[in-house]
This record gives sequence, C-alpha cells and structure tokens, in this order.
Amino acid sequence: MSRTDNTIQFITQAKLPTVYGEFTVHVFEHQGQEHLVLTQGQFNADDEVLTRVHSECLTGDGLFSLRCDCGPQLAFAMGQIAAAGQGMIVYLRQEGRGIGLTEKIKAYHLQDQGFDTFDANVKLGHLPDNRSYDMLADVFKHMGVAKVKLMTNNPDKIESIESQGVQVVDRIAIQVGHNPHNQHYLKTKKDKFSHLD
Repeated sequence: MSRTDNTIQFITQAKLPTVYGEFTVHVFEHQGQEHLVLTQGQFNADDEVLTRVHSECLTGDGLFSLRCDCGPQLAFAMGQIAAAGQGMIVYLRQEGRGIGLTEKIKAYHLQDQGFDTFDANVKLGHLPDNRSYDMLADVFKHMGVAKVKLMTNNPDKIESIESQGVQVVDRIAIQVGHNPHNQHYLKTKKDKFSHLD
C-alpha cells in the first residue's frame, strides 16, 4: 500500500489475552498516529459484526477516572463481544475529543471552575469535538467488515460510518458508568453533543 497523508497502513498484529478472553490486536498507522483494532472470532463478508468505535481516554480507560463514562463503555463493549464470541473494537488515538491529553487536563481545570466539556474546549480554542472518523472505511475494508451492529450513543459516529459505505444495521445503546462525578458531563453529551442515551 502506498503511503500518503490520507492513507492508513496496517502494521502488525498479535494475540492479546484479557480479562474478557483472548483478542487479536491489530495496529494501524494514519498520519503518524497509531490506532488499534481488537477482534474476536472470524468475520465473513455478510456478517453483521458487533462493533465499538472508541476514542482513547487515558484518564477513563487506564486511570479509572469517574469524570467520564469512557472506561465503563470500553469494558461493556469488550464484555459484549466476549459473550457473542465475535466482534471488533476500533480504538482511535484521539484523546480528549481530539485535543490531546494536556489540553484535556486543561479542560478539566476549567470544568472544575464550572465550565462544561463543550464550553471548556471552546474556551481553550478548540472545536467542541475535534475527533475524526475518516479512516474507518479503510480499517473496515482491511478487516473484511461491511455491516456492523454499532455499540454507541453518538449519532455523528453512525452518520460518519454510513457515509463511508459501511452499513450500520443496528445501534446498541450503552448505558453504563453513571456516577455522581459525571452527571453534568453526561447531561452535556445529551444536550450539546446530541447523544442518544
């Protein structure tokens, strides 16, 4: 595959044993950034593959922060795939809605002063949500996936995936990780980011 600024390149894969069973981890590179795909089972061309597209959240996924619901969403998706025996998690390295880890912590500081997630990002000079899903068509093509049952609450994610020629045959709501520390955050996702659940 020739490399251009818009090309996503498959790098390598390996087995990844987890508390949810054994996955295969696939590494892709896009514009100098590494992204991961976790899979269980084999995919046939007509399979409706249980899928989660998850943006990296070091604080939630790795440090168990209660400020968001990211870690519980990832755990839910891995558990659902393990129960089904087949599925895929596309793990995109776009921390903090695409603004990066340091900027996200700056946004947290503003949230400590009363800003919500949306307004904190804007005050720092960013788009409210700077994430991109433009590389997904190439990832799904490489994985042999054309139809997905998507675990998401984000309608923008559904629209982006379908615009790239992948059929979202079903949406599976994720209602996990609610706690006293993230109620304002979850309300902002519904009110300002138009999330569905």
